[in-house]
Amino acid sequence: MEIAALECGDIGLEDMIPSLVVVHGKGKKKRRVFINSAFKKQCKEFLEWKQHIGESTEPDQPLLLSSSTGGHLTTRAIQKAFKRCARRADLASHYSIHCLRHTYACFLLKASNWNLRLVQKQMGHSKITTTQVYADVMMPEIKKALDRLDI
Repeated sequence: MEIAALECGDIGLEDMIPSLVVVHGKGKKKRRVFINSAFKKQCKEFLEWKQHIGESTEPDQPLLLSSSTGGHLTTRAIQKAFKRCARRADLASHYSIHCLRHTYACFLLKASNWNLRLVQKQMGHSKITTTQVYADVMMPEIKKALDRLDI
């Protein structure tokens, strides 16, 4: 739902730290999700591509445009597109687009040196206990790191 609701103006590529503004986030809360420079570059290329094919990139226009309705792409259409791409990549059929959210949370947790608060903010969780689930999933990584300690 968060992806489907994005508008072109929700992408802040010129900000000091590039970000997306999620207006319709979890719990109906607005939040800023910071992005890295590689994703910033991909967003910029995507907006340029949209302009090249004649789609508007005005701030109030859908980021992902439905060719059939002219409005936002629906969550179901995004899910179907993900499934098609997953099939082409020979991924197991149980993977869903929501798995990307979990994968991002796990990677961010590891990259941030296990900073649960940072992950909580990025994910839009109101309770740290929700974010704690990702730390539990990453327990094998924690064990490996502890085993590498030289003390």
